[in-house]
Amino acid sequence: MPLIDEITAFTSAHPVGTVVICVLSLAVLTLVFFILRAAFRAVTRLLRRHAAGRPAEDILTIVAASIATGVSAQGMWRFSGDVLGFDGPLRLLLFAFIEVAVITSAVRARRNMRENYSAGIDGIAVWALTGLSAVLSSLDARSLAEALFRLAAPLVAAWLWERGMAIERHRITGRARINWRLTPERVLVRIGLAEASDRTASEVDAHRRLTRVALAAKRARALREAGASGRKMRAALTRLDREMDRAVEYTGLAIDAERQEALLSQIGALYNTAALIDLNPPVPWAPEPEEPPARPALVAGVTGVDDEDEIRRAESGPPIIDTAQRAARIRAAREYWDHQIERKFVPRAADIALEIGIPLDTAREYRSLWKLEAKAHALIEAAYNEHGILDTGTFPAIEVDEPVLSATSAGGSPVNGSPVNGASMNGASPGR
Repeated sequence: MPLIDEITAFTSAHPVGTVVICVLSLAVLTLVFFILRAAFRAVTRLLRRHAAGRPAEDILTIVAASIATGVSAQGMWRFSGDVLGFDGPLRLLLFAFIEVAVITSAVRARRNMRENYSAGIDGIAVWALTGLSAVLSSLDARSLAEALFRLAAPLVAAWLWERGMAIERHRITGRARINWRLTPERVLVRIGLAEASDRTASEVDAHRRLTRVALAAKRARALREAGASGRKMRAALTRLDREMDRAVEYTGLAIDAERQEALLSQIGALYNTAALIDLNPPVPWAPEPEEPPARPALVAGVTGVDDEDEIRRAESGPPIIDTAQRAARIRAAREYWDHQIERKFVPRAADIALEIGIPLDTAREYRSLWKLEAKAHALIEAAYNEHGILDTGTFPAIEVDEPVLSATSAGGSPVNGSPVNGASMNGASPGR
C-alpha cells in the first residue's frame, strides 16, 4: 500500500491521535526553528566579533586550517576504532585528543607571540603534535594514496597556522622573523645579473664607462711616472682616448656637470690613494675636545695677514658655487700646480688661492693631497735635506742652484747662505 494511503487510513481510524500528532509536530518544528535561529545569531555574532578588522586571508586561513584539522580528526576516529579497539562513548571521548592538544598549543603560541613576539616552545609543540597525528592517521590507511592524504592534511593545517602567525607577527612588529643569507635576489646580485640599488640601466652604464676612463687615466699616469717605454705610453694613451670617446658619446660627459664632477671625484680618489696611509682619523670612542675660549677682539694694526684672512673668511662664510664652477676651479688649480712643479717650485696654499680665486681652506686641502705626489715630495725633501726648510704649507720649498742670500758679519766679512721662500734677504750686522 502506498504511503499516502496508509496515512489516510490512519487518519480515518484515529482522528484524535492525528490531531495530537499534528499539534506536537508543529510545536517541535517551532521549537527547532527558534533553536536554529538562536544558533545562527550566536554564530553570526561570534564571527563578527572575531572577524571584525581581520583581513580576508586570515579568515580563509582559519577556515582552511579547520577543514584540514577535521580531516585529521576523521583519520584518528578510524585509527581509534580499528587499531585501538575503542567503541561507543569511549571512542567519542578519546579519538581527537591530539587535535585538541594541537589547537591548545596553537592558541598558547599565538598568545605568547603577541606578548613576547615569539611562539616559543608551544610553536614547536604544534608541529610535533601535528606530525604525530599525521603519522598515526596514515597507519590505518587502506592504500598508498590514502596514506599520503592522511599525512598531508595535518601538515597543511600546521603550515596555514604558521603563515597566519608570520603575517600577524609582521603586522605587530613591522619586521620579518629572519633575513636569509641565501636568497634568489642575493644570488643574482652576486653573479652580476641584478642590481642591488635602484639605479636604472643607463645610470649603471654611465658609471661603468666613467670608471673605465678614470682607471685608464690612472694607468697612463703611472706609466709616465715610472718612465715606461714609448710603446707602452702610446698604448695607454690610446686606451684612455678610446674610453674618453665612449664616455662622451654614451654618457653625455661633455654637457652633464654631475657626471663631470663624478669623473673628477673618481680620478681624485685614484690618484691620491697613497694619501690614505697619512690620514689620522678621529677615534670614535675618544672624548670630545672641549671648545676653545672665544678669541678676544684684535686691535687694529696688530693683526697679521693670516689673521685678517681668517676673520674675512669667518665673516663672509664659504662661497656658494655650482658643480660646474667647482670642477673648473679644480682643473685650474691642478694646472697651476703642475706648471709650478715643472718649474721646481712648490706653491703655497695662499699662492693657489690667490691665483685661482678659491678659499684658502680649499687650497690647503688640495695642496695636502698633491704634495704627496712623487715630484712634489722630491722637491720638499730636497729643500729639507739641503737647506733645512720644513714644509708647513706656508713656505714653499724652492730648489735654487746658486745662493742669493748674503749677510754682513760683525767683522765685515760676507757670509753666504741659501735661498728661503724664493726671496733674497739682506741681513744687518749686529752693530746696526
